[in-house]
Amino acid sequence: MRTNFSTTTNWEVSTAYSRAVKVGNQIFVAGTTAVDEQGNIIAPKEVLAQSVFIFEKIGKALHAVGSSFKDVVRTRAFITDISQFEAFSKAHHRFFEKVLPACTLVEVSALVHPDLVIEIEVDAVISD
Repeated sequence: MRTNFSTTTNWEVSTAYSRAVKVGNQIFVAGTTAVDEQGNIIAPKEVLAQSVFIFEKIGKALHAVGSSFKDVVRTRAFITDISQFEAFSKAHHRFFEKVLPACTLVEVSALVHPDLVIEIEVDAVISD
């Protein structure tokens, strides 16, 4: 059984992707940036604030498909300045201190807009 969840943002619609896809007990949340439903960039160029906003947005997507942060098994983050890893780490710790998922952080040259400095995706597995 497959369930797609979309927030119907412009990028999701124009690119034809879902914010999250649930297949059986597995959930895959797409790369998520600090853009609200009206298309506004939250906290331009601020890694910590963008990371917190993104994790909150991911939390809503997980909830929409019957999951939560406790089910997350892997996080992947793409950051435009690796020297800012501590700011990302603070946000990650806030949401996953008790969960301890596998985590990857990779520096990239750019994201889709210059004010976006981090993009995060997660995979989750709902335990029976």
